Amino acid sequence: MASSPQPPPPSPQPSRAANDFRSDTFTTPTPSMLQAMASASFGDDVYQEDATTTGFEAEVARLTGMQDSLFMLSGTMGNQIGVRLHLHQPPHSVLCDYRAHVYAEEGSGLAVLSQAMVTPVHPRNGLYLTLDDVKRWVVLGDDIHCAPTKVISLEVTIGGVLTPLDEIRNISEFAHDNGIKVHCDGARLWHASAATGHSLADYCQYFDSVSMCVSKGLGAPIGGVLAGSTADIRRARWLRKQQGGGIRQAGVLTAPAMVALKEIWPTMRTTHERTKKLERELGAMGVVPQIPVDTNFFFIDAGRSGVDMGVLLDKCGKFGVRLQDERISMHHQISDEAVENLKRAIKEAVEDTKKLPEGYVSKARTGGYGSTSKMNEYS
Repeated sequence: MASSPQPPPPSPQPSRAANDFRSDTFTTPTPSMLQAMASASFGDDVYQEDATTTGFEAEVARLTGMQDSLFMLSGTMGNQIGVRLHLHQPPHSVLCDYRAHVYAEEGSGLAVLSQAMVTPVHPRNGLYLTLDDVKRWVVLGDDIHCAPTKVISLEVTIGGVLTPLDEIRNISEFAHDNGIKVHCDGARLWHASAATGHSLADYCQYFDSVSMCVSKGLGAPIGGVLAGSTADIRRARWLRKQQGGGIRQAGVLTAPAMVALKEIWPTMRTTHERTKKLERELGAMGVVPQIPVDTNFFFIDAGRSGVDMGVLLDKCGKFGVRLQDERISMHHQISDEAVENLKRAIKEAVEDTKKLPEGYVSKARTGGYGSTSKMNEYS
């Protein structure tokens, strides 16, 4: 007797992040990530006995071309420890972009954890640091009035914008010629690699330490990873323990990170293509970005686009999509329906902004990370 045809398996439920454009941190673990967590090893990572974790760290070291790597509880922890590795006795300073996460968004960690002065630089091109910027602001020599530059920290990508590899090489060579270490906040270095075709190792060869996030574009639920030399990672393990990051059964966290490497990273090029398509569609409405749309971010230039952000945020509520400022963040779980609803919200916001009385002042938050409005304020 022939068996009855079986019904098809149920389609996976869309992620709760399917309509969330606030950040790529709002993604949710995929079913395969959850399955990997359930089947992870349960060794004690403080004693380096967890096979899942050591396997993940070995794979990151291989991909970056670095000698070793270490799982971190967050990208912030990876940044702060990564910079701290290269700083010994104050006075010392860190040179970085004035918008850099390691400086502006990490709870004054450089001051508290490294006793470091910061030289925040406004790039002349308004987009990313160049060697000319570095030469203009670096502190060299032994003038007792100053804190000499001991680390240059570059964020790749910054505001979603790509720093050319040649520029990174130039800065790195200048730094090393002057005894300065170079750290990379590579929270979204995955995106840079996907967008340019350069491997992680192509980028990482110019850095002494690289911190990458697995809970942003990669979509894993928790963590980051710091890559560097064997000696530096040995010391980073000690600093991680000091900061409360000596977790035990780490495999339940590194297992989904490994899945993200294998399954989500290859989708980033598609995410970038969708973002560029959105840029073209918004351009047809007269809505333009503040800075180039190189990867997965579109920063709305509210002034040039004739859109009041308060009105837009209200329209987003009407159409069931989530936005908190000018940054539209695309990720692998954004649905096509959500993109269409976002465009409807923006279209209505542009139309309704034209009806606002002259002199109306919006109460909405503006000037998001990477925005030219912030750049112009200080230029």
